Amino acid sequence: MSGELVLVTGGSGFLGAHCIAELLNAGYRVRTTVRSAKREADVLAMLKAGGTEPGDRLSFAIADLMSDAGWPQAVAGCDYVLHVASPFPAGVPKHEDELIIPAREGALRVLRAARDAHVKRVVLTSSFAAIGYGKMPPGGQPFTEESWTDPTAKVSAYVKSKTLAERAAWDFVATEGGKLELAVVNPVGIFGPVLGSDHSTSTEFVQRMMN
Repeated sequence: MSGELVLVTGGSGFLGAHCIAELLNAGYRVRTTVRSAKREADVLAMLKAGGTEPGDRLSFAIADLMSDAGWPQAVAGCDYVLHVASPFPAGVPKHEDELIIPAREGALRVLRAARDAHVKRVVLTSSFAAIGYGKMPPGGQPFTEESWTDPTAKVSAYVKSKTLAERAAWDFVATEGGKLELAVVNPVGIFGPVLGSDHSTSTEFVQRMMN
């Protein structure tokens, strides 16, 4: 653990900031991606709000899910990657591709760069949305790796984006991933202390109900 470097994508977001804090507190070195250098101050402010002082153990890389630029530099020298960045707006997009393309293509960009940089493992933050809107397990049995949302059914753009992104990730690792390991987490909702202006969409849903 000591000295190992972890890339966290989307560090200026609610979940990304919490991931960075947990990794730093556990003794890892962290690099995080932001879409603009202007967001670096936001990340540092959120960490400070959470009681974490990164010192020289945190660095930044500029990369965007919609562009190949920056990803080779972002993953260079990293042992692990937490791919957290993915669009999750509270509202409905004008077109589903506004969510699907960055989610799917962004995941593939990260995986491709991680493989080329000999990263050991990528942990992808997916969603229950990717598994819970298909055929229900019989008799109240738990969902398994064989449970998938049907993207051709009448589901929201977000649900479709998470489903297609995760399936693309598994397909990539199976066919082109080499020795790269992939692990996926599928949370239903993500809650926790608010560290900055990004409250997470899950938290905003609760705030709406309270209001």
